[in-house]
Amino acid sequence: MKSVKELKKELAEGTFARKLAWLYCCGEESTARYADRYVHVLNGLETEFGCHETATLFSAPGRTEIGGNHTDHQHGRVLAGSVNIDMIAAVGTNDRNQLRLKSEGYDLCVIDLSDLEKKKSEENTSPAILRGTCAAFAQRGAKLSGLDVYVASNVPKGSGVSSSAAFEVLVGTILNELFQAEHQGSPIEIAQIGQWVENVDYGKPCGLMDQMASSVGGVVGISFADPNQPAVAKIDFDLSEAGLALCILDSGADHADLTDEYAAVPAECKAVAKVCGGEVLREVPYETFLKKIPQCRKVCSDRAVLRAFHFYADNERVEKQIFALVNKQYDTFLQLVNESGHSSWEYLQNVTPTGSVGQQAVGLTIAVAKNALEGKGAVRVHGGGFAGTVQAFVPLDMVAKFQKQVEMILGENTCHVMDIRPVGGIRLA
Repeated sequence: MKSVKELKKELAEGTFARKLAWLYCCGEESTARYADRYVHVLNGLETEFGCHETATLFSAPGRTEIGGNHTDHQHGRVLAGSVNIDMIAAVGTNDRNQLRLKSEGYDLCVIDLSDLEKKKSEENTSPAILRGTCAAFAQRGAKLSGLDVYVASNVPKGSGVSSSAAFEVLVGTILNELFQAEHQGSPIEIAQIGQWVENVDYGKPCGLMDQMASSVGGVVGISFADPNQPAVAKIDFDLSEAGLALCILDSGADHADLTDEYAAVPAECKAVAKVCGGEVLREVPYETFLKKIPQCRKVCSDRAVLRAFHFYADNERVEKQIFALVNKQYDTFLQLVNESGHSSWEYLQNVTPTGSVGQQAVGLTIAVAKNALEGKGAVRVHGGGFAGTVQAFVPLDMVAKFQKQVEMILGENTCHVMDIRPVGGIRLA
């Protein structure tokens, strides 16, 4: 840890300009506002918890899913990337044997490090994630001691850019850096801990893609054929070279209360897989699935069968997308993104919550984006779906016009132009 006073001085004087430019995909002359954010969390640490002589700074990014919509929980393939919005934290020590965490806009969380047993009453709360993550590191031999953590974020909650994964990776990176000096876990292991905690302690049946994209960083192709040892390949994808901008469009609908909708997707896919003799669809050959459709319709729902059709197609599409990017076939890549979007809407059916007639925010957002693109670029539902965000790849010469047209309908600051961040969870200083 470094002196808080020294950290503030270095941030103000531009000592971190090169590193911030790399982290946030901008020129060094544009990094002052990012440095100010880190000064802000250092000030927050002292305001919330009192004077700290020393501190450490951390960052964990949001993520964008580029290919493979709802394929990860079936042990399929995904293509994902970290983006240049993030959760950041200033961390100091305390002598209370407690992890005390204050995230701006939320209540103070306090975890007694001598009591790391799962608590049913904490499900669906931040303390569940904190306690579960601490327990996971303790089980791996980490000698935990008191920490004060002050967090600020520009990753919108419930937006589909995965604020929950960024939070899990941020906490995991902090514990890994400060308490696992001799036997640090890899970014993959940090992601696996995050998913385990979200599944078991928090109570949300998510896959592993979100945490992997946030923890590993850059654009990555991931195969979950063996979820205990996912195969991760870094993909060289320069948006500017492709003549594209990544836009994430906020539909205005929060997906935070749609756990049952999300849980139904893996449950229905696994039900189809079971009829076909597997636990997940990745274990079932496509030809076997086709032969078993009559039995699947009797045991499962037609929607479950349609969702299985989506899995097989989108799982194959990921390989084609990776090939297109590696070979700089950007028109083919965009066509595949559009195909994935159609499949998600028609077969996976994760654009509109079940029975929702009056409010169809994601569908409307897709329509608005397609209209603004005039047949160019690509649009698809982003992430879990049902609410949250839509992803658009927009030709660079159309970005200003696209943003104006979209925000004229959806509202100001609903079109976020992002870039691919080169690294995942990181200790800045």
